[in-house]
Formats: sequence, C-alpha cells, structure tokens
Amino acid sequence: MGEDAAVVEPAGPVVSIVVPAHNEEAVIAANLGHLLASARIGEFDVIVVPNACVDRTADIARQFPVRVVETDVPGKAHAIRLADEVCRTFPRVYLDADVRLSTESVRSLVEVCLRPGVLACAPTPTLDLDGVGAVVRRVHRVHDLLMAPTRALAGVGVYVLTEEGHARVFPMPADVISDDGWVHASFAAHERVVLVDAESTVRPARTVTAHLRRRLRVRRGNRQLADFGRVNPEGQLRLGSIVTLVTQRRVGPLDAGCYLMVLAVDRVLTRVRRRQETVWASDASSRVPAAARD
Repeated sequence: MGEDAAVVEPAGPVVSIVVPAHNEEAVIAANLGHLLASARIGEFDVIVVPNACVDRTADIARQFPVRVVETDVPGKAHAIRLADEVCRTFPRVYLDADVRLSTESVRSLVEVCLRPGVLACAPTPTLDLDGVGAVVRRVHRVHDLLMAPTRALAGVGVYVLTEEGHARVFPMPADVISDDGWVHASFAAHERVVLVDAESTVRPARTVTAHLRRRLRVRRGNRQLADFGRVNPEGQLRLGSIVTLVTQRRVGPLDAGCYLMVLAVDRVLTRVRRRQETVWASDASSRVPAAARD
C-alpha cells in the first residue's frame, strides 16, 4: 500500500469495553491512554462508569474518546449493568479501571472470541510490584504461582464475553461481590481461554494489611458464590502445592514462610469476622418481636 493510501476506518466498533471505576483519578488517565494508544477511530466502544466517586474520575475520563455514564450508586455489579445497557456490540471486555490493558491485547482477545466453542477469555496477568513491601511481595509471588494453573477468568482484572457467553453470565446478581468469580464459575474449562499473547498489568496490595483486607473480601465473595451455587469448578488450593513449588525451586523457603504466616493470620481474621457476623445476626433476630418471627 502506498504512503498516500487512505486509512480505512472500521464501519463500527469491533468490541465494547466496560470500565467500572470508583475513585480512580490517580490511574484512569494512564490506563485509558494505554488502552486507546493505537486504536483506530471508532474501533473500540468504551464505556466508563464512575460509581459513587468523590474525585475527578469522571472529568478525567471525559478527556478521552469514551462514553461516561455516572451513577451515585456504589458497586461494581451495578456499574457493569448500567454500561451493559448502552454497549453497542459483542464481544464485550470488562476491565477494572486500575488494570492496564493495551490496544493490541484487546485485538488479540477479540480474535480469540471468533474461535468455535469459545465463550469467554482473559489475558495473562502480570503483577506491578513497584512500591510493594518486602513481605507482601513474597506473598504475591507465591500466590500468583499457586493460582496460575486454575485462575483463568478470575483475579486477572479483565474478562471477555462473547454474545453466547454473555447470555450465560447475565443477569448478574446486583449484590455479587466477586463478579469475576461469578463469570469464571459460569463456564467449563473448554469454553474459556487464557491467552498468552495478551497481557493485563494488575496492581496488587502494597502492604500486608491491605492484602489481608482484600483476602477478607475474597473469602466473603467465595462464600456468596457458594450460596449462589457458582462454585469454582477447579476446587480449592492445597497447601501441598506450596511444598511442590519449594522442591522445584520456583520459590524459596523464605517466600513460602512469608506466605504461610500471612495465610495463618488471614484465616484467624476470617474466623473472627464470621463469629462477629453470627453475633450481629443473632442480635438482629432477638430484636424482632416474637409475633413477627412467628
């Protein structure tokens, strides 16, 4: 093609990209810029949903060729539902606002969705460990290796659904805590693809305290999914897997020790939280008049 040949723009968007965002002014500009860096005009249909934001997330997003749908209602699932109502096409990418995904990775994911039998896909995640504390850095290293064989659509910060896959997942419960866990558990292994040629950059917790808070939320989300009947088909992680990582020299004994120490604290906090929830539920029940309970 000669230098003077006109660039042919797409007739319409080839993919819709949903970006729920809660107080993400620190990263939204860089991540949208990365997402759209080499996208052709009209190639991507991007909908950013600032939900219950008290910062400049919405104003910053409007500086990019995206549609912004604001809501005062907090919650990722609600934001996703609002965006879904105005999406223009399939497949659909659901992208956390604090996760970095490139233009080329989106194109690769869209291409995978054209394969027969593929209903969902996700990129391979990499961890941005810049500024992460020494102990939690070791925890992340072990956890990432443990999760890698079965992670698929969960914990990546991105998942992509074809039209058929979308019908399998939605309507998503309005109060679902782990939307990616819900999506992951909706498909058999042969229906979803993890693409090595596409990559998302995820920012994990920077401190042990932040990691433990996140783990509490993950455990709550997993319990809720079990109540919904959407259990992870690959099952739970086994501690024996950590021994295997050490014997294979993929992690060191200090890495494994840090992981097990933080895991023990995590489980203690989880038990405490469950006892508190039981007490709160019991107190609430006792305040209901007997006639109402009958």
